[in-house]
Amino acid sequence: QVRLVESGGGLVQPGGSLRLSCAASGISFSPLFMAWYRQAPGEQRDLVASITGGYNTEYADSVKGRFTVSRDNAKKTLYLQMNNLKPEDTAVYYCNRRPAAAYWGQGTQVTVSS
Repeated sequence: QVRLVESGGGLVQPGGSLRLSCAASGISFSPLFMAWYRQAPGEQRDLVASITGGYNTEYADSVKGRFTVSRDNAKKTLYLQMNNLKPEDTAVYYCNRRPAAAYWGQGTQVTVSS
């Protein structure tokens, strides 16, 4: 049974930082093309950042230079370091494969507000 558990979200002021984690189980994690997605209220779920099994990364233009995606294959965990957060980064953040598979975790809420 595939399980993705996101954590690390919270309330942060503009300019602040958060580090999200996604623990995967029930899948062979190391070769997978993994990604972070986010969904703001009333919006579609968008791709934020992705990382291949070979550690190649891609980012949405809106987060380039501020977010860093990484992975620890031994721990089957995906990370998203988010710096210089902006109010428009407020969303529920999810991890999944890229392209996304049918299973989704519960996500972790990130709120950027003063």
